[in-house]
Amino acid sequence: MEIGGSSESQNETKKGKSKTPRKPKESLLKQKSPAEFFAENKNIAGFDNPGKSLYTTVRELVENSLDSAEAISELPVVEITIEEIGKSKFNSMIGLVDRERVDAQLYDDYETAKAREKRLAKEARAQEAQAKNAAHGKKVKDQSTMKGMKGRGEASFYRVTCKDNGKGMPHDDIPNMFGRVLSGTKYGLKQTRGKFGLGAKMALIWSKMSTGLPIEISSSMKAQSYISFCRLDIDIHRNIPHIHLHEKRNNDDWWHGAEIQVVIEGNWTTYRSKILHYMRQMAVITPYAQFLFRFISDAPDKNVTIKFARRTDVMPPVPLETKHHPSSVDLLLIKRLIAETSKQNLLQFLQHEFVNIGKSLAERLIGEMGPEFSPKMVVKSLTDQQIVRINQLFRQAKFDDPTGDCLSPAGEYNLRLGIIKELHPDMVATYSGSAQVFEGHPFIVEAGVSVGGKDVKQGLNIFRFANRIPLLFEQGADVVTRTALKRINWGSYKINQTQDKIGVFVSVVSTKIPFKGTGKEYIGDDINEIATAVKSAIQQCCIQLKSKIIKKMLAREQQERKRNLSRYIPDATNAVYDVLKHMSQSHASKKKRYSGEEAEILSNITANLITKETIKEKLAEHVEKVDYEMALEYATQSGVTEEPREDVFIQTLDPENKFIEFQSPIFVFRLVC
Repeated sequence: MEIGGSSESQNETKKGKSKTPRKPKESLLKQKSPAEFFAENKNIAGFDNPGKSLYTTVRELVENSLDSAEAISELPVVEITIEEIGKSKFNSMIGLVDRERVDAQLYDDYETAKAREKRLAKEARAQEAQAKNAAHGKKVKDQSTMKGMKGRGEASFYRVTCKDNGKGMPHDDIPNMFGRVLSGTKYGLKQTRGKFGLGAKMALIWSKMSTGLPIEISSSMKAQSYISFCRLDIDIHRNIPHIHLHEKRNNDDWWHGAEIQVVIEGNWTTYRSKILHYMRQMAVITPYAQFLFRFISDAPDKNVTIKFARRTDVMPPVPLETKHHPSSVDLLLIKRLIAETSKQNLLQFLQHEFVNIGKSLAERLIGEMGPEFSPKMVVKSLTDQQIVRINQLFRQAKFDDPTGDCLSPAGEYNLRLGIIKELHPDMVATYSGSAQVFEGHPFIVEAGVSVGGKDVKQGLNIFRFANRIPLLFEQGADVVTRTALKRINWGSYKINQTQDKIGVFVSVVSTKIPFKGTGKEYIGDDINEIATAVKSAIQQCCIQLKSKIIKKMLAREQQERKRNLSRYIPDATNAVYDVLKHMSQSHASKKKRYSGEEAEILSNITANLITKETIKEKLAEHVEKVDYEMALEYATQSGVTEEPREDVFIQTLDPENKFIEFQSPIFVFRLVC
């Protein structure tokens, strides 16, 4: 009994202990702000490494500047400067004092005596090999390009500055436009240059991660008497701007636009060619813009200054925001449109929130949805099941394709000018296709093909553009590259794919570019509509070039034939003159008498009125005449009536001039009033 009692008392004690309140476990659920997400996954936005981060920063700033100027129909003037910042200067900027190394072995670039001896021996062998190559006339690699001893912690820093003449930014909006990720003015269904809507925000995040320095923005709008100056960085965890200084300054020059300055870690050496290639391609697709690019270094021989001059003042129209096509929406988008619409009933909602749905079609759709739907029903009272029914019908019903009126392609005129300005080809052809559709989104493909030119390699040189921005990475998987390499029979157009210098330019504009991969650097080859349109556009250019190449080949044959005939003129002259001289002697001695025109010619020979030079000139004239008649016969057969043309450059009209403008794909005619 006692034992049993003691066990019961022990159980009561355990029960009493179990009633003691325990501390609740901390929740494992955590949240990240958009800024924090992109900071941790910066490669998504093109900030994979310091070199590409420098390239992406330049690209984002330039594209923002172009958008800003085009928004007010101002011919863009963009100045981009990259200034190299040495270690000492950077330390002084952040208030850090330079220190000498105390423990040399602690550093990654420490070199033992044995390793140093081995490196010097290797360099000596390399110099000896270079000396032998130079003696044999072979190409010698510059020693300055060889990799040096550089530790992981020895970073390079650059101040990137971009200035434009765009519309500027409202004073109060500047902090949120730069310091709050996923906030901006470009969201909506329209053709935009941006890929993620991050713009300069990602450059600011990279600056905060690599240097800790804030970004500086100066901006002024048209007819604004002050310049807004803002120095800020971003609170990554809260996704809000951290403002250091925000003030208004005098605008004595009535300047308008924006100037953005950011200091980041980068690598100019490895990405120099990419950045310059980007600027050159941007000059091709926007010949109406003027770019001034500068790279400034402590070593004067490394400085670079390139000006890409404006070639035309004809700008593409501003892209228009459009409504969604019924076949391109999903459940989430339909719910968002319902929540945001100002329309009351279902009939009005279908008519005004989607393209290509008129009143009669909207009524037919509502009738097809079922008896629980009616034109007058309140749109915001739709249940989830009813919204699913609408989405199902949108996927199954047939709608007219959207038009391309909302798109803004570069245009054949601008594309042709850009190619001529930057490449100086021997011949060029351009083509702009009509608007087509994939998944309810309109798109337009423009293409240009050039042969010959300056700084163009032999073979295919492919230039890709999406919404009028160059695509430089992941070229091999792109639809343009695969089409040009595998689906075009260049030989049938009299073009040698390996020997000729061929430039292939393809620009795709759309309200939705179907990029592939996280970096959004190429358009996939799996969308049949785009692949077909790209192939057709390139082929149309090749057909134009084929006729030009054939004309050039015939002209070359004509010159060769003329050269061959002219080569025999001296011998023919001597032979003819000798025969005529012999005949004149026979005529004079009365051995054989000639009459009429023959006698007159022989008399002129005897009197030296006809000499070898006279016969030579007549033969040369005859060769010219025969050559011209053959060329005229060919021109008549082929329908060519035009004379050879030369490029004519007309000065830009003053803003005060009033004119009426007529545009065609290959020229612009202005009638001055």
